[in-house]
Amino acid sequence: MNRAAFLDRDGVINQRPVEGEYITRWEDLHILPGTATAIALLNRVGFRVTVVTNQRCVAKGLLTASDLERMHDRMRNKLAAAGAIVDDVYYCPHDRQASCECRKPSPGMLVSAARRHQLDLAASWMIGDSEIDMEAGRSAGCKTARILKMGEMEQGQVDIFAPSLPEADRQILRVQLR
Repeated sequence: MNRAAFLDRDGVINQRPVEGEYITRWEDLHILPGTATAIALLNRVGFRVTVVTNQRCVAKGLLTASDLERMHDRMRNKLAAAGAIVDDVYYCPHDRQASCECRKPSPGMLVSAARRHQLDLAASWMIGDSEIDMEAGRSAGCKTARILKMGEMEQGQVDIFAPSLPEADRQILRVQLR
């Protein structure tokens, strides 16, 4: 069995859009500083890196699933050019009101990835910037690392709090080496 680092996209890999807005073009997806190095480190220490992201902009008709997949391919290629491998990307295209198994806080995307890639969820981490990310991770049986937004206080049932993905990596490695 493999272990995974499940990463939310917006706010962890790339700059989160303004509240109520969506990233619908490649030009608007700005990868955060240190992200490629952090993912490359996760790769080196044996984590399969999988993106799990809610993308209701598809349900709202702001972009097609094909356009979103092309954007994710470009993101993966850009990260790979910097030595960071994203093994897979899962996204939920449904709106909040849809009753689906994939939309976080449901653990559906994590469970699907675990089945497909023979992942040990108990040895895996969910890294996200919201309580719904943490809930999805806990429901799947993963450890959790929450990226705090500027000015946000530590709260909730989380294994690690960090200001960025690179710092979350450092803390995860300390936990793993105990």
